[in-house]
Amino acid sequence: MVGADTAWIIVATALVLFMTLPGLALFYGGLVRARNVLSVFMQCFAIACLMSVLWLAAGYSIAFGDGNAFWGGLGKAFLAGVTEDTAAGNIPEVLFFAFQMTFAIITPALIVGAYVERIGFAFVLTFSGLWMLICYAPVAHWIWGGGLLAGGEGALFAEGVNDFAGGIVVHQTAGLAALVVAFFLGQRKDKSKPPHNPGMVMIGAAMLWVGWFGFNGGSELAANGSAAMALTVTHISAATASLTWALYERIRYGKASLVGMVTGTIAGLASITPASGSVGPVEALIIGAVAGVLCQIMCGVVKDAMKIDDTLDVFAVHGIGGMFGIIMLAVFGHADWTAQLGGLVVVGIWTIVITVAIVLVVKAIFPIRVGEEDEVTGLDLSSHGERGYELTS
Repeated sequence: MVGADTAWIIVATALVLFMTLPGLALFYGGLVRARNVLSVFMQCFAIACLMSVLWLAAGYSIAFGDGNAFWGGLGKAFLAGVTEDTAAGNIPEVLFFAFQMTFAIITPALIVGAYVERIGFAFVLTFSGLWMLICYAPVAHWIWGGGLLAGGEGALFAEGVNDFAGGIVVHQTAGLAALVVAFFLGQRKDKSKPPHNPGMVMIGAAMLWVGWFGFNGGSELAANGSAAMALTVTHISAATASLTWALYERIRYGKASLVGMVTGTIAGLASITPASGSVGPVEALIIGAVAGVLCQIMCGVVKDAMKIDDTLDVFAVHGIGGMFGIIMLAVFGHADWTAQLGGLVVVGIWTIVITVAIVLVVKAIFPIRVGEEDEVTGLDLSSHGERGYELTS
């Protein structure tokens, strides 16, 4: 084990957790109405806690155990056989466990943005736990754990899917799951209110941007030049997408908004995620430039053409962004077209089918949606007995 590598991944692990708590919580919390801000915080925080326990119990073993091409089995449940001296490459395996745990936390937390302001809390926790174990963990095994999409003998594609930090594993799965849950939930009763605190949205986005250096730079699992390049291209894509989102918004509406610009930041970050281990600065510039426009257009497609109330545009920003980055790897010649497109199709079908099944089962036990009166009152008070502000908006 190498000390420098271990030190960097310890930092990267903290950075990725920082993305969810408090980054994503603040980003999503600022986008909802004042009466629902604490419910968003609660959902993000509770998901982080629950996923941590479930990752220890079974998630890590399913994703990175020595099972078969489909799943890793339960041989490493509760970190069986893993000690402080067990290595995973150049770092302690327990650190690799912790680093990957932060990914298992943020992926179901991303889905929160699709269902805010109208969902039952018991449904959130039950769905998120089952989804991480049954949907996310197997996909992580397929691509990162030596499974059926990793390439080589016995894999679906000889070349293997190139997904450095989670364009498919994190962003496509979360984006498609968000679309499915939003479809089953239906439209909000009142969609007229703007984000209650754009400043909070910006602060959350800035935290996500900083944390993403651990997300992408840490995925190299080493303190070296490749990690430095991953960090650099991540920043370039985020900055470029922020500018192109703002420019396109100005062209369309006459003004560029703060919320729009920082949403562009997230689009650029999601899009560069799968490619950050392969591309250079100019390619990152191109990915970010396109992502800022593409993801903004897709926000309208989902809400207006598909008529799905994905409240905070999880599919348009994360799902489309991640899938776009996967395709751009093939465009730039860094990955095999068949493997990239095949990976998108296989994981896409798996995610939709499994998410639909989980939603149907869980909503038969817990109500998926709160009552109309509770929705009007706001989830802060109706679900948690608290208020973030003494406001009526």
